[in-house]
Amino acid sequence: MTRNERPATDSPAASGPAAPIPALRFDGLHVAYKVRGIDRRVLSDVSLSIAPGEAYGLVGESGCGKSTAAFAAMRYLPRNGSITAGRVMFEGANVGAMSNAAMRELRKNAISMVYQNPIGALNPTMRIGAQVAEVFRIEGFDRAESLSRSEQALGAVQIADPGQVMRRYPHQLSGGMAQRVVIAMAVATNPRLLILDEPTTGLDATVEAEVLDVVRALRTTMGTAVLFISHNLGVIRSMCDRVGVLYAGHIVEEGETGRILSDPRHPYTVGLLRCIPRAGRGKDAVRLDTIPGTLPPLGADATGCVYAPRCGLVRDRCQRERPPIVESAGRHLTRCFFPEEAPALPRTPGDEFAANVSIPPITDDRPAALVTLVGVGKTFGHDDLAVRVLRDINLHLRAGETLGLVGESGSGKTTLAKLLLGLVAPDAGSRIALDGRQLGAVLGDRSAADVGAVQIVFQNPDSALNRRHTVRHIVSRAVVKLGGKSKGEAIVRAEILLAEMRVDARLHAAKPAQLSGGLKQRVAIARAFAGSPRLVVCDEPTSALDVSVQAAILNLLVDLQRSEHVSYLFISHDLGVVRYLSDRIAVMYLGRIMELGPADAVFSGPNHPYTEALVSSLPSVDGEPTRRVRLVGEVPSVTDPPSGCVLHTRCPRRAGSGVESLCDTVEPDLVEVEPGHLLRCHLSLERLREMQATVAAVSV
Repeated sequence: MTRNERPATDSPAASGPAAPIPALRFDGLHVAYKVRGIDRRVLSDVSLSIAPGEAYGLVGESGCGKSTAAFAAMRYLPRNGSITAGRVMFEGANVGAMSNAAMRELRKNAISMVYQNPIGALNPTMRIGAQVAEVFRIEGFDRAESLSRSEQALGAVQIADPGQVMRRYPHQLSGGMAQRVVIAMAVATNPRLLILDEPTTGLDATVEAEVLDVVRALRTTMGTAVLFISHNLGVIRSMCDRVGVLYAGHIVEEGETGRILSDPRHPYTVGLLRCIPRAGRGKDAVRLDTIPGTLPPLGADATGCVYAPRCGLVRDRCQRERPPIVESAGRHLTRCFFPEEAPALPRTPGDEFAANVSIPPITDDRPAALVTLVGVGKTFGHDDLAVRVLRDINLHLRAGETLGLVGESGSGKTTLAKLLLGLVAPDAGSRIALDGRQLGAVLGDRSAADVGAVQIVFQNPDSALNRRHTVRHIVSRAVVKLGGKSKGEAIVRAEILLAEMRVDARLHAAKPAQLSGGLKQRVAIARAFAGSPRLVVCDEPTSALDVSVQAAILNLLVDLQRSEHVSYLFISHDLGVVRYLSDRIAVMYLGRIMELGPADAVFSGPNHPYTEALVSSLPSVDGEPTRRVRLVGEVPSVTDPPSGCVLHTRCPRRAGSGVESLCDTVEPDLVEVEPGHLLRCHLSLERLREMQATVAAVSV
């Protein structure tokens, strides 16, 4: 069955004689960008439809055309972009033929979009409250009512103290907070079509789950159709009825989400799924598979299958002919000549860089800790108040160990990282030691060797790399500053570091803007290793990356740990990535460590109730049955934390526990409940095990 023979309606919800008009439909859509006077095709013959109340997921690597599809639906293509063939239909009307006034009306009350970069979507000169209120003012509400509704909208996406947030400017918000503001604005008008472009990238697991609940409620109560673009396949599985896999502007596979992700029939889909860390399979058990090669350049016109240069099943026929899209049982569409062979796709061979080197097992009888934190606290001044954001942190990291640091935004993770790096000074009485020797409170008090020993890989390499310098200069300058080398020696060392990070020699003279996101992050890692660090703080280093690039970066970090015996403090909202890479995990809430222990113990339980809520909120690409344990109420303000246990106002295990009064008045200590496993909770280990076993039984 060819594309031209495809049924007129893609959506199961839209089949039958009384089928509703699709909320969104692409009919053979072609989109091109004009570059130096030449049209470079970005989308090729893309056809899909989304029924009212249906959620359609669009997945694929960066550069595949996902965001272009979203902008085409909104008629927001840049000036050099145009629809060269096909149509975009909204509720049966051709979007391309509408007047500007009609499109403005649709964007006002019918179509909303959440953009990938939330800071770029907010006006930097306006306070948050004024921006959110503008949505309601357009709807006709007066100023007071608009501000009241704005505060309610921010509370609905789990923003603590929304009144205070409304007084801030966008640059004063974290990425996750800004994303929640944008989502609140998008759903405020109850749109009939909601387009979400990577909407949960910077969100915590619990906030992500709450935001997705808001989207589900819109679908249920308002019949809102959703186009959901994401590289998080677990979220796609939990949210979407159907999914389309986009590669180089072509839909290569499409069908019911559970079927596509459980039984993929295109080699590209198989490759994407193999890049994802799976539960119970850590870095010592398996090496993540990667997709070889790179996407074709913009506008490339392949003679045969567009995926042939990267495919492990490629044949001569694939090089000569373009495969049609064919349908198997259950409306499963695949653009491949050999779909039955896709599940047996050969794995990408491992490289020699990681061969014959292993990480010594992390055991309690290993030498003394590399880094030790004792009684570490941090207090900031805010509106004439002393705000204690970290309280009595006691941690250690051993050589060659990865400690995962997780918790909601505002828990103190980044502040702790800044203290380690010497970017801010800890409170008096805090002790941060390297090899048993206390480090200076700030960078100015540390030697060059100490600065080089503790380095960081930031979340956003675009902001971390100087766009005016070449890759070689960026890394060699770090070698001079941190390694004490001469300029000539530094250039040689930089070339070696970049080669070890798999940055092609032809790119060493390039500037960051000429590199992909994954390559930029490799350069950032090379710079971090310029001074032969002992500890590297990884602050969300893969959150903005596709799963294929993420797998390559995680493999690289594991390889470097094996060869350099470096330790990592790995901060991330992605609990699946944390579980894969970490030996131990620390869970933080309102500046306190609530749980600390081996990764398997923390994830398998029994957990602290806060950890239990985090882990149960994690969507799985495998679709295992889970029962979410929800935190109740709003996140307390760090300026006025609750008395007693700081979690007691939200704790899902407090009611009926028999220790309610204790939780309300006495803060529990962090105590060892099993060897190496510490909890800060008034409930006994046996009681937690009993409660969580009940949930597990119900889930199954």
